[in-house]
Amino acid sequence: MKKIITISLCFILFACSNQHPETIDDIVKHSEKQFEYALKKIKPLQTEEKIFPRTLEDQEIKLVATKDWTSGFFPGTLWMMYELTGKDKWKAHALDYTLPLEVEQWNANDHDIGFKMYCSYGWAIKYLDNPEFKEILIQSAKTLSTRYNPVVGCIRSWNSNPKTAHWKYPVIIDNMMNLELLMWAAKETGNESFKEIAVKHAQTTAANHFRDDYSCYHVIDYDPETGEVINKNTHQGAADDSDWSRGQAWAVYGFTMMYRETGMEEFLTQAKHVADYLLTVDGLKDGKIPYWDFKAPNIPNEPYDASAAAVISSALFELYEFTSNEIYLSTAQKLLETLGTPQFLAQTGENGGFLLTHSTGSKPYKSEIDVPLNYADYYFLESIIKSKRYEENQNLALSKE
Repeated sequence: MKKIITISLCFILFACSNQHPETIDDIVKHSEKQFEYALKKIKPLQTEEKIFPRTLEDQEIKLVATKDWTSGFFPGTLWMMYELTGKDKWKAHALDYTLPLEVEQWNANDHDIGFKMYCSYGWAIKYLDNPEFKEILIQSAKTLSTRYNPVVGCIRSWNSNPKTAHWKYPVIIDNMMNLELLMWAAKETGNESFKEIAVKHAQTTAANHFRDDYSCYHVIDYDPETGEVINKNTHQGAADDSDWSRGQAWAVYGFTMMYRETGMEEFLTQAKHVADYLLTVDGLKDGKIPYWDFKAPNIPNEPYDASAAAVISSALFELYEFTSNEIYLSTAQKLLETLGTPQFLAQTGENGGFLLTHSTGSKPYKSEIDVPLNYADYYFLESIIKSKRYEENQNLALSKE
């Protein structure tokens, strides 16, 4: 009981006004009000194509189409609101925003089909025993598999475009997040090829994406004919040898997830290595939200990335379950606590209906700097769910004493 009380007290200590949420349960109630506000704001802006809120642009809500890599996150947050509240209205809203993504099961243009489909339909099948939804996810996994090159041992991230044409076969650390779709499909269908692709991709990433200190590069370019590494670069970080914060977050989350799905010790070892590196980042284990790049040139005059903090918090809650490492747990809790303070959690009726402020999409491309982002909200709610799961496990353990 002592640990559970401490978590709630931390939220109270971080609160700065009577209007701001004080506990995790308060944040859930606050999130309900904020999403109710968001839905009302979004509806008049929607067109046949522009459906999903992604961010604010010039203080106006920016909606995106199903093909956008972030399209699955808003339905995912609505499914999580259903999980957190049990209220049928959130299931109905989540379904309304999930169904338009059906067309994306065939979209083989990039690797982000995992983000789009598993963050939406992946939640839907948890609550709705709908065979059609499962078939949509299976087809999505087949589509993602078409981007796999067995010579390289990785799924290709991007096709050639003006921004990526200088790479032959780019693979980004973000791609680790899409492997969960393949692992689900392997279990659902019994088709081991899905698992084989996911495992090989993770193994190749572990071998080539990481430096000696277990920080990671953003982009590895391979020769598609030989599988050899050509270059190690960045696309969204400050420099090729810098540590783009969300990239490090994808890494610890991705390898933790792959251990959960496979039980392979090499993935747990990699996840722990990355987590231990993260603990060396200034202030992170004390709950300080990271800047958009850990080595950005003008720190402390650089924008934060709350989305990176949310992903790291979610990953470390789960990694704690596999390791019982109290530092992982306390870091996850402290990051979540900071995200719940007035500095980062928007007041109801502000921030376009998004929960978190101060995220950064891509500073090098002057895109989405110091704004809300739908994936920050997604992993924030996921972190809350994992925090509540920890509390429930503690209560269960105490009840058995």
